[in-house]
Amino acid sequence: MPQTNSTLLGLDIYGSGNVIPSGNQARTIDGPTHAGLLIVNADDWGRDRESTDRAVECILQGTVSSVSAMVFMEDSERAAVIARERDVDVGVHINLTTRFSAPDCPARLVEHQRQLTHYLRQHRFAPIIFHPWLARSFEYVVAAQIDEFRRLYEKVPERLDGHHHMHLCANVLLPGLLPRGTIVRRNFHFLPGEKSLPNRLYRRAIDRILARRHRVVDYFFPLQPLVPATRLERIFSLGQQFVVEVGTHPVRAEEYRFLARGEIFQWARYLPIASRFAIPATGHT
Repeated sequence: MPQTNSTLLGLDIYGSGNVIPSGNQARTIDGPTHAGLLIVNADDWGRDRESTDRAVECILQGTVSSVSAMVFMEDSERAAVIARERDVDVGVHINLTTRFSAPDCPARLVEHQRQLTHYLRQHRFAPIIFHPWLARSFEYVVAAQIDEFRRLYEKVPERLDGHHHMHLCANVLLPGLLPRGTIVRRNFHFLPGEKSLPNRLYRRAIDRILARRHRVVDYFFPLQPLVPATRLERIFSLGQQFVVEVGTHPVRAEEYRFLARGEIFQWARYLPIASRFAIPATGHT
């Protein structure tokens, strides 16, 4: 069984010392080590029929632990019915950058989201700059999606993340628009050399803010790229000792093949994929 020492794995560590969600055991960055957890989460649940159906196939294969649901989208209603019937572990996928496509979406909400999309996508630094004149629009659009999730899934969301990772933009994070104490997706981790020092320092600062208000996992990685193979070996090995979330989009052909055909089991052979995005009874808030 490969070692899981993170220095040997060559990974950039900037954990924040918070309690990590894991079903029966948890690890703190500065505390004792226990068994880890490998969580595979499918994003864009409910965006359209294909996104939902491909995620369902992966759930049935046991290669996806949980999903993140988009609301006010064309397949949101049907996806919610499937999730309730199949007891799918689901969180909110806050959408600030892709047009709401549900036919009955309120026109006022569509217009507010259009303004946010225009702002966030106009230049690369927009997400890290707080825009005071759009503060009320951010508050309205985020709250509307959380309320719609409650309506569709008949429960309060315990886990939140963001489409295009925009749940960590300044206008969401600084005013604390996400419910305190919930599980919130942290920044991506990268291999040394993949990002500049200022980029890493900024991500570290954001993760520390998250840790004061929310529960976060030890590590978060995107599934792709699938090559080189050493990358996946490193990520899955970390799951033996730490709580690791891997974000996926089964609607993408390469990721779908990897998940639906069970190729992921070859890499996770030493560690079972979690059946749910585990939430501790108590945790850091």
